[in-house]
Amino acid sequence: MLPFLLSTALGAFLLFQVQPLAGRTILPWFGGGPSVWTACLLFFQAVLALGYGYAHLLARLQRPRLEAALHSGVLALSLMALPILSGAEQWNQVGEADPTARVLLLLLFAVGLPYGALAATTPLVTRWFHRTLPQRSAYRLYALSNAASLAALISYPFVVEPLLGVRQQALVWSGIYAGFIIVCGWAAWSAAGSAESSSQPTNDGTPSSTGDMLFWMALAACGSALLTATTNQLSQEVAVVPFLWVLPLTIYLLSFILTFESERWYRRRLFGFLLAAAAPIACGAMAVGGILPLEVQALIYCGALFVATMACHGELAASRPPASRSTYFYLTIAVGGALGGASVAVAAPALFSGYWEFPLAFAGACLLTLIGWKRSRHWGFSAGLAAALRGAPAGLLIALATVGYALSAIADEPAIAVYRNFYGVLRVVEREDDLGPLRAMRHGSTDHGSQYLDEALRGRPTMYFGAGTGAALVFEHLQRPRDRGLRVGIVGLGAGTLAAYSKPGDTVRFFEINPDVVSAAREYFTFLSDAQGETSVAVGDARILLEAEVREADRPRYDVLVVDAFSSGSIPIHLLTAEAAGLYASRLAPDGVLVLHVTNRFLDLEPVTRGIAETLAAEAVRVSTPADPSRGVSQATWMILSSNTALLNAPEIASHRSTGKQRVLRWSDDYSALWRALR
Repeated sequence: MLPFLLSTALGAFLLFQVQPLAGRTILPWFGGGPSVWTACLLFFQAVLALGYGYAHLLARLQRPRLEAALHSGVLALSLMALPILSGAEQWNQVGEADPTARVLLLLLFAVGLPYGALAATTPLVTRWFHRTLPQRSAYRLYALSNAASLAALISYPFVVEPLLGVRQQALVWSGIYAGFIIVCGWAAWSAAGSAESSSQPTNDGTPSSTGDMLFWMALAACGSALLTATTNQLSQEVAVVPFLWVLPLTIYLLSFILTFESERWYRRRLFGFLLAAAAPIACGAMAVGGILPLEVQALIYCGALFVATMACHGELAASRPPASRSTYFYLTIAVGGALGGASVAVAAPALFSGYWEFPLAFAGACLLTLIGWKRSRHWGFSAGLAAALRGAPAGLLIALATVGYALSAIADEPAIAVYRNFYGVLRVVEREDDLGPLRAMRHGSTDHGSQYLDEALRGRPTMYFGAGTGAALVFEHLQRPRDRGLRVGIVGLGAGTLAAYSKPGDTVRFFEINPDVVSAAREYFTFLSDAQGETSVAVGDARILLEAEVREADRPRYDVLVVDAFSSGSIPIHLLTAEAAGLYASRLAPDGVLVLHVTNRFLDLEPVTRGIAETLAAEAVRVSTPADPSRGVSQATWMILSSNTALLNAPEIASHRSTGKQRVLRWSDDYSALWRALR
């Protein structure tokens, strides 16, 4: 048993360690948004399906020694990709509206061969185990595989990421993978030797029926879509970090472990009632998520994900075929998982104007659960219509109707323009406040700028950028050079509100990664066109664009650099690291000012910005201002980082200076401790 157990556990551990490692590495190259991880999940699910397909084809050979020789060759070939992720920086992108294809190609180049070999491990070893030890349950290996995957996921944010930088992680992973190749080769040849004296039947490669195949695929696709949609929902409101990727994925794997380990864990009636309650609650939380505390959102979304995936995977385990046809079963599950991931990563942004995939996935779970009960005769109309509609089935039908109502509410949300692409859902909405009608740009559940429609108020900066806020104080009190205007760089366009502070002779350069934001700002708002200074917009990730500017010797430096690149409530961690701070320093003029917008419901980013200030050897001043509806100003927190004493001594800014020792957090591209910044 030893080679089979070691191969399964080590292969699954490596398979799920490389996922957050690869995602963490490439995240800054594509804007740091939730869709980067969504695209990563799609890649991993698609290659998993290819690995299972390869395992299924090997099973069809029914020649154990040839099978062992071929797989040993594939394992040896994968050594060419080590160390993983080396040279992947060449895939950095600038200004693509949808870089999904580039993300997929990058991952294929950087980790494709080793990941594909690992993906084939569980179905191959399960088959070898069944052929060698037919008296034992081969499906227990599937539970072992998921348990090892779970250990990999839990250890990554709490052990691996705090101790090792991403480059070190890639090297250590590559070394362990080389050891895995030896263990897996041992298992392959052990099984080949046992097969010579075994008369056990081999995999015939055929499914039970087309209906079984479609049902397995639908259940797997629904579970995968639930995972991806829930991860998106969590990440867009907080931050895109492995910690928040791992939580939903851990729950997803736990449901596989429990349902395939033993039949005692999945009780149809219990999970029917739980799903009937969880689906409407999760959809309701999505609708009002902006006002719910982080812990409440996490509890609702993760609880609903667990219940729904237990239902999907419980029905999957209950309908599994004999172990002699396990490779076909695994292949069908993997294809379904890839289809579910593609439905969220590719199809949903193209087809839907809102996050419809989230309630649709829960509706699918309710419907497939009822179908599973019907197929297994756990539920039906043989006892009469009244009996069939009592209890859990009635609850699931009500949940379906509730989810349908949630979908209609999303579709009916008033907006004068809706955009959706790789970077999320953007809406332009109109409403009124104390001063009159206004137009706002909303990303997710957060407004990113607004403008009054009244001609007399049109040029007034509003919300986080209004009079008295940190950004306003900098523009009001920073002395302009005698021979020219201010040179201003602004990371994050929004509605373009900060352009209202420009004066004749100023040049303002915005950096915006989302092309739809640029379109909306120009079409529905007039801050850019009304600006007194000269404005321009560079489309692409700010770090990549600023790095390109560093290489231009004649590019003037900025007097002010503003960082305000939030997507919904999510923060761009790669713009708050020591490496980013060094880049900002290289683009700031002497006595230049770095201004960071750190307003956030869930995270206290002041210590992080103080860490940046120490890197820059600058003083940090926190300017926090309350909301003032009578002036159209929202509550806002800004950090002003500079060595410009004339600016910092201005009474309106000096009054915000802190006394005493302040907490400091230092983030880097290799390490960012999100939980230490939680409020």
